[in-house]
Amino acid sequence: MTSQAQARFLDVLETRHSQAVVAVSNNSDTTVGLERAIGDLVYQVPLSGQYWQVQTDDGTVYASPSLGEARLPAPNGRSEIALRREFVGPGNESLFAIGQWIPVRDGSLWHVQVASSLQSFDEEQMDLRRTLLTAFAFVAFMGVLGALTQVAVVLQPLNKLRQDVSGKWEQDGGMKVADYPVEVAPLVNDINTLMERNRDIMRRSRRQAADLAHAIKTPSAIMRNELDTLILNGHDVQEAVDALDRLDAQLKRSFARMRADGTDSTMGVATPLDIALGRMQRAFTALAENKGKTFTATFEGGMRVRMDQSDFEEVMGNLLDNALNWAASEVRLNAELSKDGQIMIAITDDGPGIPKEEIAKATQSGQRLDTSKPGTGLGLAIAHDLVHAYGGKILLSKAEALGGLAVHLRLPVAAAKRAV
Repeated sequence: MTSQAQARFLDVLETRHSQAVVAVSNNSDTTVGLERAIGDLVYQVPLSGQYWQVQTDDGTVYASPSLGEARLPAPNGRSEIALRREFVGPGNESLFAIGQWIPVRDGSLWHVQVASSLQSFDEEQMDLRRTLLTAFAFVAFMGVLGALTQVAVVLQPLNKLRQDVSGKWEQDGGMKVADYPVEVAPLVNDINTLMERNRDIMRRSRRQAADLAHAIKTPSAIMRNELDTLILNGHDVQEAVDALDRLDAQLKRSFARMRADGTDSTMGVATPLDIALGRMQRAFTALAENKGKTFTATFEGGMRVRMDQSDFEEVMGNLLDNALNWAASEVRLNAELSKDGQIMIAITDDGPGIPKEEIAKATQSGQRLDTSKPGTGLGLAIAHDLVHAYGGKILLSKAEALGGLAVHLRLPVAAAKRAV
């Protein structure tokens, strides 16, 4: 029982008791009008839960129509002080009553008693609880809504910052500090500095790899010319030639790894797929014709792969050269956008393929599975390193249609260009 609901219940009951006392005091000389004097409509409905009862000094009892034939318990004693009590009334209904002996006009004492069902109190209490719960739920909802609104307003500049950072990876320069609130400006400055420093590290790393490759290429070419001269003079230096081939191949892969290690896969580099593959298609179509083979390529325009152009073309060049070298008569290339937003490139040939148990070795350094054809066996390994550096995947399997080797590339898509 809450104090507020209890106070309201008792206040109503005391008011009705006071009304009954006044009615009895004014009508004690004629009991005929007593029912009319205590005329609240709740007393007219049988077993309504609201009752009154008057007992005269000689024991005569008058009761509200709502009691019917039932009667409330007789009072204990003859106190002129209003007493409260709880008991079971008609229909086993729990009642709470206020009773009092009052003097009437002839000097005798009459007992005036009003009772109210505790069920009405329980219902009122439930109504109050429902009202409070509704109010609390509304306040809580408004609080959560307000908090979410505040969080959305606070995070809006950060969402804009995230989008701008994603776009700026593909462009030189930084973000305009003036476009952001004062609270976010220091963070924008720090991100601009970090992006520029990262770009500089990437540029220097790739430049150093290129410079080193160029520096080594010259002495390698000199040694190869010397070996060619010795061969022309009748000397057997094939073992040295093979060793130099392996050295060149290992250096080539090492430089590719250096470029890969100097690549941040999150950077916004982008290569238009149709332009790069179009160039590869023209070159390898002519090369295939010279070998009496066919090369077909199928791809759509508009796709942009998140790879540096030179790295992408080196990967494709190694894979296509390998396929054309081993194909009996045909090589196919197909590029498309997958449902999950990745670029899928498949290169298939009708060559002998690679046994399942040998596939894992094909991408390892220096693993030549067949020495009957020229090469170093590092083409697939170099492609594997570069693809993984950009967060892509390369898988080898049997080509279902042509029967040879199928190389499947799964490459990340570059973000769409943003208007500056």
